[in-house]
Amino acid sequence: MNQTRTFLLIAWLAVAFLLFMEWSKGPAPATLAEAPPAELPAPSASLPAAVPGDGAVPDASAVPAAPALPATADAPAAAANAASPGLIRVRTDVLDLRIDLRGGNLVGAELSQYPVNKDEPARKVRLFDADPARFSVAQSGLVATAGSAPNHEAVFLPEGGRTDFQLADGQDVLEVPLLWTDPATGLQVRKTWVLPRGGYALTLREEITNTGSAAWRGYGYQQLQRVPPVARSTGFALTNPEAYSFTGGAWYSPADKFEKRKYADFVDDGPLNKDVTGGWIALLQHHFLVAWVPATAEPQRFSLAQLGNGQPRFLVRSVGAPFEVAPGTTATREATLWVGPKLQEQLQDVAPGLKLTLDYGIFTFLAQPMFDYVLKPLHDHVTGNWGWAIILTVLIIKLLLYPLSAKQYQSFAKMRAIQPRIEALKERYGDDKQKFQMAMMELYKKEKINPIGGCLPILVTIPVFIALYWMLLESVEMRQAPWIGWIDNLTAPDPYFILPVINLVVMYLTQKMTPTPGMDPLQKKMMTAMPLVFGVMMAFFPSGLVLYWCTNGILGLAQQWFITKRYGTHAPVATK
Repeated sequence: MNQTRTFLLIAWLAVAFLLFMEWSKGPAPATLAEAPPAELPAPSASLPAAVPGDGAVPDASAVPAAPALPATADAPAAAANAASPGLIRVRTDVLDLRIDLRGGNLVGAELSQYPVNKDEPARKVRLFDADPARFSVAQSGLVATAGSAPNHEAVFLPEGGRTDFQLADGQDVLEVPLLWTDPATGLQVRKTWVLPRGGYALTLREEITNTGSAAWRGYGYQQLQRVPPVARSTGFALTNPEAYSFTGGAWYSPADKFEKRKYADFVDDGPLNKDVTGGWIALLQHHFLVAWVPATAEPQRFSLAQLGNGQPRFLVRSVGAPFEVAPGTTATREATLWVGPKLQEQLQDVAPGLKLTLDYGIFTFLAQPMFDYVLKPLHDHVTGNWGWAIILTVLIIKLLLYPLSAKQYQSFAKMRAIQPRIEALKERYGDDKQKFQMAMMELYKKEKINPIGGCLPILVTIPVFIALYWMLLESVEMRQAPWIGWIDNLTAPDPYFILPVINLVVMYLTQKMTPTPGMDPLQKKMMTAMPLVFGVMMAFFPSGLVLYWCTNGILGLAQQWFITKRYGTHAPVATK
């Protein structure tokens, strides 16, 4: 097998894999980050209806069933929420949020350090939005087994009347307190959002104070809702990572670990009523996620649902175990809400398994160590630039795989040395392909050449290639990162096609150095055209991937040239 066949094997496997994903996923979804409006809007008039209790008093020793979901979320919800009580704006150094006084829910979230497009820095990635077309919210509430409690539709008041909060210089934590009271029962609930400097993990603290004469009993819940992504009308998903990156719900339990479900399968795959302690729920998209992490020690029941008869909404919910607040006492509940990019180190610190939301596919066992122990350390401690870190990563991989690739190129060199004799055999036997094959195999045996010696090492390099491919696509750390000069965004195609042209030239030179013993003229023409075909195709891939492939190709070409010079001219030549 020659070097061009090696390239084709890897390329065809990668293309077939991506085409399979494109075929299996249907229309490509658009993420919430694609078309945000210029300003965060006021809450929509079609906020979802309140979550009622399920009509049964749950046993205190067990997690209750999820509250009954409304059959529809259209006219009744719109009528009940014709007027919103107002919004609170909260800004930190990394987040610009909107908190609705209805429920104390998070209905707007922009990531200040993540523009949608590098050319439009004012347009930020948005993960929560009250606009009906992009509706996405984080909600929480309490449900009483008897009496009253503020669910995610209850109206809260800002303590002190303040409606605008901003993290001040030198301030490490910003707190936003909201208050709900029921004079009839003496129940008071203070809901406080706690936002750290430089962080995307928000703490929601609920303090339930019972000033009445009877014990209060109930349970809390957290949920995430959003409308389905809007299907793309144009574009080929093969060269657009967002089109085939996973979009849907996910959850984690210590027993079953990381699990996920596409939006299209929320209903078809059946209900989810999973009892979990120490887990979390999330909604995922390319590079970003939102996730609720309940208190580690509090038992939860996770569930999924699709709501609405018109435009459907997807919901993932966590319902806690019942608890009791005696008269004159206060109970405190806490949960963490992650709103931001898939920053691996921070996610791992927030909750076990949350780092798994960055999904590298079936080769995670290779991609994750490459990122953790090679690419990121090179960036952080050596280069300070992701482009140069990619180049050094390829160099390290090449060095590690040198023994395998050396055998591959030695086989190529020896085959190239005897290629004239194989052509002579082809002329001798003419159309008698069986005799020609037998004679060629006899020649290989006599010269101690293994014709598949160049193929076997590729079985090792293919998983490495695919793992690195997914690592470059999915790591948000490299999103819109510059390299040098004209490459100011490694996740976008090369604007001047310089890297693709270099890649095409490298592939062509590699093909010219590669022996093609016994190949008929038509096959040779096809092999000659392949560098052009794949060079043009890769011109529209993210430049970080083309940079990887160029570096890999240049190093491989240099290695092949050196070994060909060393072994090809001195290969044994037997007389026939």
